[in-house]
Amino acid sequence: MLAHAPDMEPDMADTPSSRPRERIERDSMGELRVPADALYGAQTQRAVDNFPISGLRMPRGFIRALGLVKGAVAEANASLGHLPRDTARAIARAGAEVAAGTHDDHFPVDVFQTGSGTSSNMNANEVIARLASTKRRTVHPNDHVNLGQSSNDVVPTAIQVAACLAAHEDLLPALKKLRKAIDSAPSGWTRWSRPAAPT
Repeated sequence: MLAHAPDMEPDMADTPSSRPRERIERDSMGELRVPADALYGAQTQRAVDNFPISGLRMPRGFIRALGLVKGAVAEANASLGHLPRDTARAIARAGAEVAAGTHDDHFPVDVFQTGSGTSSNMNANEVIARLASTKRRTVHPNDHVNLGQSSNDVVPTAIQVAACLAAHEDLLPALKKLRKAIDSAPSGWTRWSRPAAPT
């Protein structure tokens, strides 16, 4: 991961008003223009620029799971003494907002991206870091939000969490509803005819 703490500079040249449309973010790979109101940073913008393939974004369930995973890892890191408690709490709160879907518009990365899902992982790190930062506390996407993690473990974990939640909240209730409908159906529905065995 090559993200540094965001170094932002608003760009007002293209706007008639005093409100900038873009800001300049700098990291170890150079400068990049990012929408002024975006919660994400340079790594996410590079993914958007480099992979404009389908226009399909990552599913809601996956983004929700990413937020939950990031919050859980922050709490684990705090319990191990690797992360200040207040920083961990701020990351967990921001992760909960991401999980709730409050900031879905700030996850623009195409579903067709780098193989390990690094772009989506960094997208989450940048959004959560910006949400968790205050004037007195800067939360870094890599050093804090992604502490002790890799896309190679975060993304598979998020996929499994998303699948478990989908099974628990959608699939199992649907199957119970189907079973109830079958159990309460008229008796004629239970008469199935099978084709005769071939001779």
